[in-house]
Amino acid sequence: MIQLLFNLRDVIMYAISIYSILLVIYILMSWIPSLRETGFGRFIGKIVEPYLSFFRSFIPPLGMIDFSPIIAIFALRFISDGIYTLITMLIKFLL
Repeated sequence: MIQLLFNLRDVIMYAISIYSILLVIYILMSWIPSLRETGFGRFIGKIVEPYLSFFRSFIPPLGMIDFSPIIAIFALRFISDGIYTLITMLIKFLL
């Protein structure tokens, strides 16, 4: 049971790390708009845009700068830390 929780925690942290990297890649791709039109850019857009659109719905851009991706990355980090802490506390409780 304990090993299963360790593995679950590691898989979740790995998945969140990969998603964070995809977010950063997508943000960097916005500097060269033609990159978003490639197959890879559209693929990442399909994965990342639903998450970013949630934050864009209540964080308006200031001028030409969109701060919603930064807030989205911070939120993902807080979620990651919360899940890690929760599972670690559960493991300690079961020991």
